[in-house]
Amino acid sequence: MNEPVNDVMSGTRTQDHQKPSRQLAALVVDDDHSIRDFMRFALAKRCAFIEVADSIYNAEALRQRCHFDAIIIDVRMPDRSGVDWVRSLRIAGVTTPVVLMTAYPEDLDSRDAAELTNVRFISKPFSMDQMLAAVEDCLEAPTPAAPASPADKPARGLEGIVGHSEAMRGLLSLIRRVASRSTTVLLEGESGTGKEVAARCLHYFSGRTGPFVPVNCGSISPELLESELFGHVKGAFTGATQSRDGLFVHANRGTLFLDEICEMPLPMQAKLLRVLEERTIRPVGSERELPVDARIVTATNRQIADEVAAGRFREDLYYRLNVLGLSLPPLRERRPDIPHLAQRFAEDLSHELSLPPLRFTDEDLQRLQQHHWPGNVRELKNLIERAMLLNRQAAECLDQTRIDAPISLGESHSDLGFPADMPLAEVEKQHILKVMRTTQGNKSEAARRLGVSRKTLERKFKAWDEAPEPPGDGTPHHDRG
Repeated sequence: MNEPVNDVMSGTRTQDHQKPSRQLAALVVDDDHSIRDFMRFALAKRCAFIEVADSIYNAEALRQRCHFDAIIIDVRMPDRSGVDWVRSLRIAGVTTPVVLMTAYPEDLDSRDAAELTNVRFISKPFSMDQMLAAVEDCLEAPTPAAPASPADKPARGLEGIVGHSEAMRGLLSLIRRVASRSTTVLLEGESGTGKEVAARCLHYFSGRTGPFVPVNCGSISPELLESELFGHVKGAFTGATQSRDGLFVHANRGTLFLDEICEMPLPMQAKLLRVLEERTIRPVGSERELPVDARIVTATNRQIADEVAAGRFREDLYYRLNVLGLSLPPLRERRPDIPHLAQRFAEDLSHELSLPPLRFTDEDLQRLQQHHWPGNVRELKNLIERAMLLNRQAAECLDQTRIDAPISLGESHSDLGFPADMPLAEVEKQHILKVMRTTQGNKSEAARRLGVSRKTLERKFKAWDEAPEPPGDGTPHHDRG
């Protein structure tokens, strides 16, 4: 029997007599490394490309970067419930087949099975054949149908573009007008204005049957970008132990969204220009070209004309991309949309975080509309999430957006605020420490109040103990039951 061969690029192990029938890509999400290793071996029989992640945070980063034909995820993850993540993907219109693994059947209920489309459930421990059968079942299931017509979502599009303001009504009108054409579109706007949301809306109204494939050009190293986009053949470079399709192929008959296009290196810009002109790609190491039919949408938060003048962006590529340029207005120029956006985020985050929806007072809405919003729509969503996590009113959390706002960890409701520049992970840590103090260090009781397992809590403390703690942070002793 041939020995398994390690694939340096994907971490998969394949055997010479086991050839995937299609160039499928799978994402495995589990905090147990032994499960991840087992899944790499098991899925090598069916998938040519396998990525693994030990947290949902890392999994989402991979999903934003790569197209996957299937996602296999454990229900209990250290940073977030797998069920909640899948639910948020479905809300966002992501229909990738999912297999949910769990060793605790009580984590799932009939509502999950009814609400989550294109999802299969499998109990741990499972055999290799059982997992492959679940994956096959997902891959063979019909993809959920899209809404019958754009009229089904008159003011929201696919991802929830809120179009009550005059600026957004004009933008939505343009999107609907050009969506069905194959025209290349350049989206410009400040960071956080929702350029990917607009790109998804273009795809939704396009009628194209292929997938929407987002790529952040700034998150992929220049050495790997060509292979990621165009694919490569076996032996093209060190570690290329098998051929792999690129994202242009995955986006065939769909939409390829190239975000942060100004981050693309100049040599790669020349190759992209040729693809746009010839509608063919050449995988790395191949001598033949492949035809592709992917609608290209690009985005940048820079002034691309200035990048051209500075010699950092090709002028000919700029004119090729800017056949139709759409500018997304900053949130401060679409203030009538703010109450509707806030309500939309509160509803969606209620599902994602399993928390009651946030209620807005007249004062909240007035304050939100008066704020300057330098971080645009993304800043508004983060504010709503922070208010829901801390059980506070939106206006109260708005007061904490100043970088110099004091942080208090007192026991009263009014002392729960955190500054806007504090990472969400740190907010979570401080909240867990506060609950631990109220339980006098009893981890089991704290886990019950937080709605997580004691194992998850132990994992959090272990991670924190590996980093130096600031003096006087009030960290409780970790040895209480």
